[in-house]
Amino acid sequence: MMTLDVVILAAGKGTRMRSSLPKVLHPLAGKPMVSHILDTTSGLEAERTHVVVGHGAERLREALAEYPVNFVLQAEQKGTGHAVAQSLDGLGEGKVLVLYGDVPLIQRDTLRALLAPVDEDHMGLLTVTLEDPTGYGRILRDEAGEAVAIVEQKDADEQQRAVRECNTGIMAMTTAQLRRWLPRLSAENAQGEYYLTDVIAMAAAEGVKVATAQPSRPVEVEGVNDRRQMARLERTLQADIAESLMTQGVALRDPSRLDVRGSLTCGHDVEIDVGCVFEGDVELGEGVRVGPHCVIRDSHIGAETVIEPHSIIEGAVVAGHNQIGPFARLRPGTRLAVGAKVGNFVETKNAEVGEGSKINHLSYVGDARLGRDVNVGAGTITCNYDGANKHRTEIGDEAFIGSNTALVAPVSVGRGATVGAGSTIDRDVADNTLAVERSKTINKADWQRPAKRKDH
Repeated sequence: MMTLDVVILAAGKGTRMRSSLPKVLHPLAGKPMVSHILDTTSGLEAERTHVVVGHGAERLREALAEYPVNFVLQAEQKGTGHAVAQSLDGLGEGKVLVLYGDVPLIQRDTLRALLAPVDEDHMGLLTVTLEDPTGYGRILRDEAGEAVAIVEQKDADEQQRAVRECNTGIMAMTTAQLRRWLPRLSAENAQGEYYLTDVIAMAAAEGVKVATAQPSRPVEVEGVNDRRQMARLERTLQADIAESLMTQGVALRDPSRLDVRGSLTCGHDVEIDVGCVFEGDVELGEGVRVGPHCVIRDSHIGAETVIEPHSIIEGAVVAGHNQIGPFARLRPGTRLAVGAKVGNFVETKNAEVGEGSKINHLSYVGDARLGRDVNVGAGTITCNYDGANKHRTEIGDEAFIGSNTALVAPVSVGRGATVGAGSTIDRDVADNTLAVERSKTINKADWQRPAKRKDH
């Protein structure tokens, strides 16, 4: 079998994106466009993958540092043929697949079909048949039906413009073919650039057959040049994700109002309402219900948990049978045991909440461990930060924390202890005791409220 090199062209600036970020690094479903292509080609078992960089080269190197790729610099952008030529020295002696970093939805099966016939007597060209081919280069075929050339829209006559089979620019050939053809490319055109597509005519002239393949859907080969195209591909990809989730049995209230920017794994009978965003790696257990407009990031949500609307969960582990929200915020390090409840306008951070414990509303619990069946009243705060360091709060099983309590860490509240409402606790509370710290109430009879002076 012939070895495979993948060459991804990613040197362009993307002027129409109107952004300082290199075009191929703009995120699609939560990761850079070029990363989608690298993930797709990883299944092709390529010997080497080359990314041709130019504009924003250092940012691409940083963003793609986790990928085993060879970066090739195209210092001057002189066209696609010139870009591929920069990678020649690093190619093996087998097949070469040329892709574009701004065409992120290309599918692995399509590429396999393109590569299959490539040998010294055949090259591969990916074409697409469009209802409206305006602006695209047209594929010209001879009387035998063989592809022999590509004619650009501006150079095509009326008959050629009627052709609906178009060039995608994605092609495959052998390294030997490239080494013959690339030095013969000419920049004598209106743009003064070396076009890789010119090798099609060279192949035909040599008797090398151009084997064509087509994607299953035209959107696979749609490129991104501006924000409108970016948004269109985003919705296409999200629609595909939604379709896959529903096929697995997930109930989506409105598939068009779902965003998955990473990996979402769901058990049976999961329900997701409108406007929810899932980022990073998220797992929803069986029977989980997610209310409208929630954001869940890098978290595990256990079975039969109900997440009420407008809740934000990040870096949390939720054991199951929990109730969260509405308007709750679970920050990284939060761990809820079975049956624990975090209610409306509650924020937790680096907190372990024990089985059956409740933080029902309007509280902040950070750097804390709560035992089982703890009740935390409204307005409770764990004062975990002294301006320089974080400190822990420990609350024992079955403790009761009254409303509007400040627990000044480091501090512990014992098993079965009760803290009276409105207290500021800065010393440990023993098991089964009552702790109350508040000012004495003063009532003044016949007190007159100050009145506004008439001369003011």
